[in-house]
Amino acid sequence: MKKVLIASGVRYDLALASPGYVQELTQHHVGGYLKIAPEAVSEGPLSKMMKPGVGAYYKFKELFDRYSKAAGKEQYLIPYFIAAHPGTTDEDMLELALWLKKNGFRADQVQAFLPSPMATATAMYHSGKNPLRKVTYGSEDVVVPKGLRVRRLHKALLRYHDPGNWPLLREALRRMGRADLIGSGKRHLVPAYQPAGTGAQPEGKRRPLKHQAFRTQHTGLPPAGRDREEAIRRRRSPSNKRRPVPA
Repeated sequence: MKKVLIASGVRYDLALASPGYVQELTQHHVGGYLKIAPEAVSEGPLSKMMKPGVGAYYKFKELFDRYSKAAGKEQYLIPYFIAAHPGTTDEDMLELALWLKKNGFRADQVQAFLPSPMATATAMYHSGKNPLRKVTYGSEDVVVPKGLRVRRLHKALLRYHDPGNWPLLREALRRMGRADLIGSGKRHLVPAYQPAGTGAQPEGKRRPLKHQAFRTQHTGLPPAGRDREEAIRRRRSPSNKRRPVPA
């Protein structure tokens, strides 16, 4: 093995304690893009995720950019965020949407929180309480974004740039008293106009293309279904057998 490249999975908040580690990582083990997961920018959801504030992201980005430039490399830091996590209000997601626009990020795919076993966030989701602190009758209540309407809104705010989401976002902004964010200026989140042929299918209502199956496939595993049978047939084909190498 000559080289190891890291694309994600870095605890950037802990890496800040060792600038030398960040330098080594940036200059020798990044293949152009490094994905990290701030997840949110507001204190509410960050405290429930046990994540550092957005200031840690800025500090890591400053080191990443500095060491990339010193090595003569053009490299990019890609932040990941999540929608509808327990502890997240509509206002928190709006703050994140404005942060994304200010920093020039446009999410192509959006991850929405789903409760999974053995997770503290799942306990918050079902109980509405914060298990990170002592739980009593009068202990802290956790805002839980449940229901199709609010989950669609949170996903739409992450994809503020998609014209299909603009009608939903305009309605939400007016309801939140933030109609000042509707317009065509740099400080606005969504425009007041609607392009023809868009807006009928907002986030969460879109249907996949007909006759196109969706599945996940781990790298290295044989294909599924007919593709698997075809792959086995090709491997067994006489033309695919190794020939002896002449001495």
